[in-house]
Amino acid sequence: MLITSLLPLLSRYSLGLDLVASPDGAVTMTIMPRKAEGSSHKPEGGEVRPISITATAAEIDAELAKGEAGALGQLIAARKALGDQLAEQREAAETAKKAVPKPKPAPAKAAPPAAPRAEAPAAPPAEPAPGEPASLWD
Repeated sequence: MLITSLLPLLSRYSLGLDLVASPDGAVTMTIMPRKAEGSSHKPEGGEVRPISITATAAEIDAELAKGEAGALGQLIAARKALGDQLAEQREAAETAKKAVPKPKPAPAKAAPPAAPRAEAPAAPPAEPAPGEPASLWD
């Protein structure tokens, strides 16, 4: 039942499984999705978050027996749906990138015209006009 429940995730990810029993009889089952070997798909952070369930062994078995209608089945279906949505978004983004025309390089502009040269100022007057100071700082 466990492997059958995990098949939707196994089609996309490599899975790690961790089982821990506590002294009070509870069992914690953690399923850790990872990138599948040889896959070009790079999972997003939300896709590879571990799924952790804590219950008694009998409760976990009962949930697994429910298949897709059980809690684990619903979690796995939601996780698979998330992965499918992300894959569709990636594909749409790639398609949009390819559809956008690339801008053409602007033609080389001619060098801007040289600024007109200011004529060299005439030689300063040798003598200040009567009543004016000899320089600005006097």
